[in-house]
Amino acid sequence: MIARRNLVAIAVLSSAVMEVLDTSVVNVSLPHIAGSLSATTVEATWVLTSYLVANAIILPMSGWLANYFGRKRMLLTVVTGFTVSSLLCGLGLSLVPRFTSRPGAGRPSPIQPSPHASASSA
Repeated sequence: MIARRNLVAIAVLSSAVMEVLDTSVVNVSLPHIAGSLSATTVEATWVLTSYLVANAIILPMSGWLANYFGRKRMLLTVVTGFTVSSLLCGLGLSLVPRFTSRPGAGRPSPIQPSPHASASSA
């Protein structure tokens, strides 16, 4: 039972770290993103803004979604969606694919089920 709790804690914490790391990397690399895509810094900021807006929209619903679909299924789905969206954003060769795939990373953010899922209830 303790091993299972530790596994759940590691899964939730690692996905929370993944989201914070992803946001930090984008914040730090905005000037490089703008330069490599021949865009202004203001235009590149929309990539981060789209992510944050999608995150702000889904965050209040995350508890209900975790209860409705199940915490484990929710965590697996959001980690998969986050990873695929981040991959698509990284592979984008212009500003438009990056702008359109970042909300996908913000929508199913891995940290969202964690406030409502505890190791004791898994």
